[in-house]
Amino acid sequence: MAPRGTTPAYVVGVGLTKFLKPRRTREYPELGYEAGVKAMLDAGITYDDVETGIACYCYGDTTSGQRVFYQFGMSTIPIYNTNNACATGSTGLHMARTLVRNGAIDCALVIGFEQMSPGSIKSVWSDRPSPMGLSTAMMEDTQGKHDSPRNAQYFGNAGQEYMDKYGAKAEDFAEIARISHEHSQRNPYAQFQQKYTLDEILNSTMIHPPLTKLQCSPTSDGAGAAVIVSQSFLDARPHLKSKAILMAGQQLMTDSPQLYSKSAMDLVGFDMTARAAKTAMKEAGVTPKDIKVCELHDCFSTNELILLDGLGFCEPGKAHEMVRRGDITYGGKGPIINPSGGLISKGHPLGATGLAQCAELVWQLRGWANNGRLAKDTDVALQHNLGLGGAVVVNVYRRADGKKNTDAAMSAEEIAKSSGLGYNPAVEAKYVTPADGEKVRSKQFKEEYALGDTVEKLQARL
Repeated sequence: MAPRGTTPAYVVGVGLTKFLKPRRTREYPELGYEAGVKAMLDAGITYDDVETGIACYCYGDTTSGQRVFYQFGMSTIPIYNTNNACATGSTGLHMARTLVRNGAIDCALVIGFEQMSPGSIKSVWSDRPSPMGLSTAMMEDTQGKHDSPRNAQYFGNAGQEYMDKYGAKAEDFAEIARISHEHSQRNPYAQFQQKYTLDEILNSTMIHPPLTKLQCSPTSDGAGAAVIVSQSFLDARPHLKSKAILMAGQQLMTDSPQLYSKSAMDLVGFDMTARAAKTAMKEAGVTPKDIKVCELHDCFSTNELILLDGLGFCEPGKAHEMVRRGDITYGGKGPIINPSGGLISKGHPLGATGLAQCAELVWQLRGWANNGRLAKDTDVALQHNLGLGGAVVVNVYRRADGKKNTDAAMSAEEIAKSSGLGYNPAVEAKYVTPADGEKVRSKQFKEEYALGDTVEKLQARL
């Protein structure tokens, strides 16, 4: 086997759009453009610096990535279009890091975007075998057939297995959702920013036991972006080092034969999450106890509880006790889970989810998420992004300067200047302006026709 690359890879820029109900109020070229402009402004680069573009989406035609990236310039660089279920965004991050670490490129722009349909997630391919066909057959053989949404069945069954094995209760899953909704109030990008009582969550519409509606992530429209660069790229721009975030450990894994063990938990990725987490943390030289903040793929509250265990944040079978003690929120033993509100409240535009997790953790590590949601004294963060079918990506991030986020606190004015946007994007969600776009679009390969009506739409929103 050829030696693995060892060149460090850093996140130097991130950008997000507000996540929205899927009503076609904004379409993917505009969403992807906004996220990409913000990420490049944050990184202090233009599109002429970008050597590879990676587009992440599940619902869209084959070269939708080119439709988004051409708006920045038609510079003939490689553009990859990725689809890996709900782990699509983080798969793009994995590809970018791999290219950088192996010396193939020095700068990648990853943009995840999604324009979805209302209601539960459904396949658009009805004329061929489903990639989930065998898993669904096993689920129905072991758990019976039900009329509830398929994904809710998968994760509801996994929650029930954890209850049966370890003594968790329905209230434990509802408490996770209560915390997520409470956290979301301080995330300006979240689709929902309303808190609920435990009783309101338990008494909301039952989707598939033990999951009620307020414990399920919604379908969403939105976009996120990140700029990933090499050590040499960063060294040439020393002014970026104070905000650069090292991708210290990373692993993308798929299922082992354990998938078909007839365990409802392994059918939703418990086994592959545990393996990926151990590998990524080993590469980063950390243990679960070092993680102070985590963005965990809580497509359903049951998944979060199960994977607190799978990620090693508690002893096996003790995740519900961790929840009951309040360890997953502010004031607990930690780590703080989903300060963004997670998928349950923030929303789940599939291709953008992994990039949104990345953005939140970058802002946390920089100390920019200073509106009451900061996980203080943090120098290491973990991202977990899971897709049925299956794929899981675990990223471990560190501050490149070795400091903790509160030791490197910046004033509001300093953050506004550093962001390239004139404000703190961690605490304010704004549209980009035409002038913002002109700062980062290619100077050599700009093509106005490729913008379509994007600039006019953004101008009308200002």
